[in-house]
Amino acid sequence: MPFYPPPKSRGSRVTYSCSVTSPPEPPRRVEPARGAHWLGLALIGALGGLLSGTFGIGGGTVMVPLLVTFAGMDQRRAAATSLAAIIPSAIAGTFAYAASGSINLAAGACVAVGGVLGSYAGARLLTHLPLGWLRWMFIGLLTGVAVRMLIAIPPRETSPLDLTITAALMLFLLGLVTGVASGLFGIGGGLVMVPMFVAFFGMSDVVAKGTSLAVMIPTAISGTVTNWRNHLVVLRQGLLMGACATCTTFVGAWAAHLVSPAVAAWLFAGIVAVAAVQLAIRAVRAGRRK
Repeated sequence: MPFYPPPKSRGSRVTYSCSVTSPPEPPRRVEPARGAHWLGLALIGALGGLLSGTFGIGGGTVMVPLLVTFAGMDQRRAAATSLAAIIPSAIAGTFAYAASGSINLAAGACVAVGGVLGSYAGARLLTHLPLGWLRWMFIGLLTGVAVRMLIAIPPRETSPLDLTITAALMLFLLGLVTGVASGLFGIGGGLVMVPMFVAFFGMSDVVAKGTSLAVMIPTAISGTVTNWRNHLVVLRQGLLMGACATCTTFVGAWAAHLVSPAVAAWLFAGIVAVAAVQLAIRAVRAGRRK
């Protein structure tokens, strides 16, 4: 506030003048509309449930990138919240596939034992690995799955599975791998299970999808309990997404029987590739900001 002294001449009126400068107002932060936020979560859950029923995956393949991009979650919370939302959609999908006899319960039980143990280990690793590692590991997983689906088109015919001791041990190891992926990346494990069921155990694409969804139930519960104890799960958002996913899972399961294996494989590979590219762009930008 500058001050001006009176003039030196006699007989003149003394005038004081001061100038006041107001500090500029800070820019107001525009908060997103809460209604739009919850609507976005509902749409993400509905899309995840549709993909879950159609392709036998948990839906985390798409939900995790969308939660990171549009809901503002980091990779850890997005993975943990997505895994919680998978539980109700996996239950709904299991009932839908069981109604048509498209689940191998014996194989699913062997995988589920390994999946529960692996999911616990993956959820523990989630709290310790750097976010940059998580991003690029998830991108690598998505890329491998997309390439695998394009190379080998699964059959629609069902081949009987001879559940020997060797086969049961292989299924258990498969469960460990998918469980770790489930807890670490917030996916149900169907990304790994469905191609493996088809390639190494002779299942048809529909039976592989139904069995995969059945295995996801205990696997996702195990990982979610661990994430809840580590304060990573946003429960209200996960419940909303799970409820919306459940409604669309039945539609996806119905569509899975109508779409040919070749078309389903190409669609699945395209969706996974888009998610991988989107996450890769965000990972590169995050690396440049450091």
